[in-house]
Amino acid sequence: MRVKSEGTVKLVALLLLVLLFAGIWLLCPGPCARLWHIMTCGDMQETIDYIRFFGVWAMLFSFCLDVLVNALGFLPSIFISTANGVIFGIVPGVIVSWLAETTGVILSFLLMRTILRDSAEKIIQKSPYLTRLDEFSGKKGFQMMLIARTLPYFPSGILTALGAVSRISVKDYMLSNLIGKFPSTALEVVIGHDAVLFHEHMDRLALVATLAAFVYFALWYVQKRRSKKDDN
Repeated sequence: MRVKSEGTVKLVALLLLVLLFAGIWLLCPGPCARLWHIMTCGDMQETIDYIRFFGVWAMLFSFCLDVLVNALGFLPSIFISTANGVIFGIVPGVIVSWLAETTGVILSFLLMRTILRDSAEKIIQKSPYLTRLDEFSGKKGFQMMLIARTLPYFPSGILTALGAVSRISVKDYMLSNLIGKFPSTALEVVIGHDAVLFHEHMDRLALVATLAAFVYFALWYVQKRRSKKDDN
């Protein structure tokens, strides 16, 4: 009876969420359509102009927009991160993007785990491989998620979904994302900023891109050697 009531609560919560978004869309079709266009168009200059349009509220709006994109999980946030760097400067842009992206993926994780975890567990239990993967993510979930989140330009929604169906604790997920998101977001903002303003920062763009490639290759190599050593 308890399981059935929990399922009903989750279903009602999901329906209310859908009705909320539908109601906002019906009440404000113009602004919502424009917002959706910005989130999906992939036009860098259009994104920058749209955020700048909000004037003194631009940083707050960009933060909320970045949270929404990362909470949805299937839309790229790189354009917003780049826009933050161009509009607000590299340091403020990194801070806003880092906090917004972290908040978004945590909200997405909580929602997915609340609604989807029970169904996912049934699927996991039917597969010996998925069961081992799930147990491993529980034992080393923090380390795995931390490393994964440091990778720039990696699809955020995939990591969030894997975290939601794994046994990683909420605390470990939040902390690993807070730490891991910083270097990846900072790299995205700096490279995006310098790519847009290419003629002004060509040397730094080349240097940062080269150093980043070297560091991530070194980390990959060390991790590969460690995995081989553990297997032996």
